[in-house]
Amino acid sequence: MAAALDEFASRGYAATRLDDVAKRAGVAKGTIYLHFADKETLFQEIVRAMVVPIVMNIEAPPPGDMPTRQVFDHLARLFVSEVFGTRRRAIVRLMLTEGPRFPALAEFYYREVIERVLAGLRALVARAVARGELRDDTLARLPQLMVTPLIFSVVWNSLFERFAPLDPAALIKAQLDLVFGKETQP
Repeated sequence: MAAALDEFASRGYAATRLDDVAKRAGVAKGTIYLHFADKETLFQEIVRAMVVPIVMNIEAPPPGDMPTRQVFDHLARLFVSEVFGTRRRAIVRLMLTEGPRFPALAEFYYREVIERVLAGLRALVARAVARGELRDDTLARLPQLMVTPLIFSVVWNSLFERFAPLDPAALIKAQLDLVFGKETQP
């Protein structure tokens, strides 16, 4: 799977051939077929193995006494360290660039990742509203607003990092300040 991710990241989904994956992995092409029916199945398994465990953190109920802003801050730091700062970032970039050309992959990613992330975010926002930490439920209706800085960081740095790198942690903190108000230092 590591070799496949490297190939997908360097060539794109469309141009990646299982022959190239096998060569990079140092195995025969038939070995890949022992575990995966085709390239799409291989890509899906990469998502399940590398991204879905991160998604499960968003779905898990937070500790009852933890302020929701801290929960979002924890999830944002998790994204920065476990997605943006790792090879998982290539999966996000691949979905952005290749998803429109491969609707079955986009649908799979939506069901396995996006739909679950949005449901988890809606639940967190509903919790924040119920606890009086947010004034209204706008973010429950549009949880995409909470992930916009995350996706934007991937897009920006994929295109412009060598000219003007963007610090995703700073961008996310600014977003949380806008949503919850500036943090006060004890």
